[in-house]
Amino acid sequence: MDNAMHTGIYIALGANQAYRGASPLQTLNSAIRALHTAGVETLAASRPWRTPAWPDPSDPPFVNACIKVRTALQPPDLMAALHTIETAHGRQRGARNAPRTLDLDLIDYDRLHQVLPGGLVLPHPRAAQRAFVLLPLREIAPHWRDPASGARIDALIGALPLAERQACRRAGGVLCTAA
Repeated sequence: MDNAMHTGIYIALGANQAYRGASPLQTLNSAIRALHTAGVETLAASRPWRTPAWPDPSDPPFVNACIKVRTALQPPDLMAALHTIETAHGRQRGARNAPRTLDLDLIDYDRLHQVLPGGLVLPHPRAAQRAFVLLPLREIAPHWRDPASGARIDALIGALPLAERQACRRAGGVLCTAA
């Protein structure tokens, strides 16, 4: 399979707190619409997944998903747009891994493997160790390879603890792919 099959821009989405009366799933859909307004076109979207909060499973569970996008924005500008959208959806940066109204992570930008100005690391440095990223990503990119290690997505998923994989379940609902 040629390298073009593995190329793309992938964003992981997650939320486990309501914001202004919107459920986490509604917030993910609102974020996708906001991305469109920012010049980021959604090409494909996974189904929503329900995943336990980490590190404290007593926190509300997350709704997670992944999207494949197309944009003229370069990685630092895309990250700035992601942060702006998070803030507009009530995201307050505080304790690491705390509950949040919205989390948008740039997982892969056309297979770049480097540290960019401002400290942006591509691919996302922990994506290959997270079931809540890899399982939805596999739905839209079954041939994806980690740009850092070259490992296939199925191998990365297989290397995760079974309990972590089993804890992630498909949730109801649908993600929008157009504004």
